[in-house]
Amino acid sequence: MKKPDAAYVREIFERLKLSIPHPAMELDFDSPFELLVATVLSAQSTDKTVNTITPALFRKFPDPASMAGASLSELEGLIRSAGFFHRKSLQLMGLSREIVEQFHGNVPDAIDELVKLPGVGRKTASVVLAYGFHIPAIAVDTHVIRVSNRLGLTTS
Repeated sequence: MKKPDAAYVREIFERLKLSIPHPAMELDFDSPFELLVATVLSAQSTDKTVNTITPALFRKFPDPASMAGASLSELEGLIRSAGFFHRKSLQLMGLSREIVEQFHGNVPDAIDELVKLPGVGRKTASVVLAYGFHIPAIAVDTHVIRVSNRLGLTTS
């Protein structure tokens, strides 16, 4: 595959800026912890569904310490509609426990630390860095990879 030239890449960016002039985060959150939890819940779900779950979830468990101490059944009941609720409940309890024990209750702001948390991969970590901490990061998912391949920007 021939490497795309700078003019082609600029054209793509200009078209994106015209079609999406003000890209916005669709998940509702008030803190890096809420964003982390919402992003974990969004796997195999929709942001719309997650936004219906999180108000009650964060009223009951507003911080890592309270979520780490949650009962599995109570957490599962609150997030059931997000799908994969058993696995996600275990991940949320585990990542909350790690945040309390390893980071004094504060969500880490480094990708290397975030990806060590249960249920957190590079995409979730990048979302938290970019939107929770305003640290430049690009969240790459299957859609970004597919479009990048179609546009000839990459082969992997």
